[in-house]
Amino acid sequence: MIAGPLPPPLAGIKVLDLSAVYSGPMAAALLADQGAEVIKVESPGGDICRRIGPAKGDISGTFVAMNRGKRSIALDLKSADGKAVLRDLIARTDVLMENFRPGVLAKLGFDRDTLSQINPRLIYLSITGFGQDGPYTESRVYDAVIQAVSGMCASHLEKPYGEPGLVATTICDKLTSLTAAQAVTTALLARERDGHGRVVELSMLDAALAFQWPDAMYNHMWLDDAPAPFPEAGGTLRPYKTRDGYVATMTPQQDEFEALCKGLGAPELAQDPRFTSVQIRSRHAKEAREALEPLFAGHDTDALVERLRQADAPVGKVNRKAEVVTDPQVVHNRTLVEIDQGPLGRVRVARAAARFGESDPDTLRPAPHLGEHGEQVLRELGYDDARIAALSASAVLLLPKQG
Repeated sequence: MIAGPLPPPLAGIKVLDLSAVYSGPMAAALLADQGAEVIKVESPGGDICRRIGPAKGDISGTFVAMNRGKRSIALDLKSADGKAVLRDLIARTDVLMENFRPGVLAKLGFDRDTLSQINPRLIYLSITGFGQDGPYTESRVYDAVIQAVSGMCASHLEKPYGEPGLVATTICDKLTSLTAAQAVTTALLARERDGHGRVVELSMLDAALAFQWPDAMYNHMWLDDAPAPFPEAGGTLRPYKTRDGYVATMTPQQDEFEALCKGLGAPELAQDPRFTSVQIRSRHAKEAREALEPLFAGHDTDALVERLRQADAPVGKVNRKAEVVTDPQVVHNRTLVEIDQGPLGRVRVARAAARFGESDPDTLRPAPHLGEHGEQVLRELGYDDARIAALSASAVLLLPKQG
């Protein structure tokens, strides 16, 4: 038995986060949640995420969610002195993360050979939109662009006309973040075994395709003697309206569909020849939808959810956004935690989903103001007062205003 709490799983790992907006910063925030020491390097203008969502000063709600637990240093990396500081930081880090366009870091003087010379054990993660090369690689990329190219828009058809739709959240950025965090920890494990650094390349397009492939793209898998295409669920997989709201359900197993029909007061519906298996039902999805809709419409939401759960049917109430924070299971799981942002007040965020028992931190650390820790970080590198003052005076280093 180990006495006392364990250290967080990534305690002692140092991460240098040069990324901005969503895909890189969220990954680095997850690593910070798990104990890594993360230094966020920003331009003097700051990450644009500081200005996305409701904000107080240079701290927005979105910025907190993506950058909690980090320290910030603001540097002009186009200057020779700024590059020298970055070089010193790289020499003392375990992981370097960036989501610049391909070749930008190399143009700053930090190509892969140089990075390896500075720090042979470095894990270098490069996130791009489309990849390091190829026909689209120089294009500007945001989440909606990747949703379009990856087929995600085509997987979320809007009613009633079947037009392609956009998921109203930066889903491709965020699933890229999850992939990035997993890849970084894998590279760290490999380094622990063999002592070598790694270059990890990750494109948002590749991450989105991997996410899409198991279900949304299943009709495009078989190459030899392909079976008949399976009907796609996008046209009918949407919430059901009740008297006072909506609920959502999925019944891939026949006993689940039987439980649903029983809970709705129509057990005979499950015996309809058009609905006796998921394969047959998928080919009559429109008819199933038309049969079920009036049954849902005759119930109040909360009572129906309880009734269907008692029947052992999969069901969830469609929470409005304000209802999510008070959902009984969300509250029970303690998924939402508060961060003390000092004079700005408290901020509520969703913690990292994975739990590590006694090594989980009691509280999450706040998000940094722009350049808040610049002086502290440089002193840890051994810079003296005169050098720090010179960097500040030349606008290479942006320090927060005092008072």
